Amino acid sequence: MITAVITFLIVGYFIGCIHGSNAAQLLSGVNLKEAGLGNAGASNATLTLGWKYGILVGFIDIGKGVFAIILTRYFLDHYTLFETEQISILLYLTGAAVILGHNFPIHMHFRGGKGTASLIGIFLAINWKFGLLSMIALVIVSLLSNYLIIGVFFLYIVFAINSLLFEPTIWPFIIVILLLLVATILHLENIKRIKLGTEPTINAAFKREKDETA
Repeated sequence: MITAVITFLIVGYFIGCIHGSNAAQLLSGVNLKEAGLGNAGASNATLTLGWKYGILVGFIDIGKGVFAIILTRYFLDHYTLFETEQISILLYLTGAAVILGHNFPIHMHFRGGKGTASLIGIFLAINWKFGLLSMIALVIVSLLSNYLIIGVFFLYIVFAINSLLFEPTIWPFIIVILLLLVATILHLENIKRIKLGTEPTINAAFKREKDETA
């Protein structure tokens, strides 16, 4: 089990290092690490370059989360004799490694995104029905609050509830809570900007896109 844990953590991490922001930079010439909010995630791509680039970055970052979980599940189901509880733990550890790889990629000097899109992909691959509902809820909560970060925290809470209700062991829930802690730390600046009234809003992102295409 220890060997499997180490292996899937390493594989998950390097899958997480694949960044949609690199594709956005190739197409737009803008380095998201040096623009907008200064992170390489889909949210900054949307706020800085518009929703089209946000979708591109999000699609790639969601896709790597889905790919990592499907690959792990296939390998565990076909080539190992692990019990259900062990498989559940390994799936969530792989997902956590993907998010950490996204947030702290070695080739970007450990300064990446904040893992939201990757979390969505992982959630969809683990439980697509609950994951899809959580995606819809993320959009609704973000639009109603006018801040993407509010929807992000709601997504983590739903993911934690999912792991508590549907997984055969408590460890996936603990892993999600630890990921929520990491996300909170990475979003401290966003929280401060919300208090100051300087955090970019959803409406501002769509208004910018409308002005650029007018």
